[in-house]
Amino acid sequence: MLDLAERLGMPASDFSDNLNLLRLNEVHIVDMLPEMLLMTRSVIAEETFIYRRKPIDAVKSGLLISFQNISGHSSDHNENHYNEKSRQVRPHVRISPLHLESEVVFPKGSKISQITILIELDFLKSFIGKDQETFAYLFNDEKTLLIEEFLSPDMADLVNEIAGTPEMGILSEAYYKLKALELLYLLFKNLSRRQQVVHQNLRADEIAGLYRVRDAISSSLERPLTQDELVRVSGMNVLKLRKLFTQIYGKGIYEYGQYLRMQEAAKLMQEKNLSVSETGYQLGFTNLSYFGRLFEQHFGLKPKKWSSQHRLKGK
Repeated sequence: MLDLAERLGMPASDFSDNLNLLRLNEVHIVDMLPEMLLMTRSVIAEETFIYRRKPIDAVKSGLLISFQNISGHSSDHNENHYNEKSRQVRPHVRISPLHLESEVVFPKGSKISQITILIELDFLKSFIGKDQETFAYLFNDEKTLLIEEFLSPDMADLVNEIAGTPEMGILSEAYYKLKALELLYLLFKNLSRRQQVVHQNLRADEIAGLYRVRDAISSSLERPLTQDELVRVSGMNVLKLRKLFTQIYGKGIYEYGQYLRMQEAAKLMQEKNLSVSETGYQLGFTNLSYFGRLFEQHFGLKPKKWSSQHRLKGK
């Protein structure tokens, strides 16, 4: 298993000293190369744990796709789970070329269920079939690209199902291959709805700048940052920032921020039992009618009705 982990860019020697920060509930690697390799993880972070994934050479040409679902696990209901780091690292899918180093974050006080799929490009093209032209930007492995997509509820459920499945014997490879392809189907279905942009090669400093912007937006939901503030954070001009942000995240900066605010509103009502007005004011809305309309646009229900249907039992 350690050899396979190294092939996934995670040599144990690089973070063995900090493994005590993680409680590994389940780690499982399924080698189906040359088509794909799949790793499932279910961990709990006692402290915030960060490491950098190394370049991968397990296949000549391919993509690394990581599905990460994150939830709080502490039994202390007074603990504030809505700190800056946990806001920044939300349930998401990340697509990157194999040669790109990437930062992997496990926020303190969170349970992380993660499925990582290393997939060979020709096999992926064959899976997509006649619609592969829509996703041609993913198949140029000479470019450094990075794509992040929000984890939809159906993807999150499937990630939890796979990560929570005990290691099997007979037909285990068939099971994991089927579930991996189901995840990929759901992902590409979401990617097909993205704004269409011309994808350009990304430099390391541009990726770092866009991460800073993403984190700044996520940690300032009560007071959305101005365009000028985000430009200063990014270290690039406004036109490049807008273009590259949409390229990576599939949404414009304003749309992305409003999406995060509505997701946070849902959490505050469901997990913190805040009222609609308390939630709106906490997220910086002075006009609760506008907050209600925006929430309904995202969730299809007015916030009061949504809250009554989704509030957790017994809290």
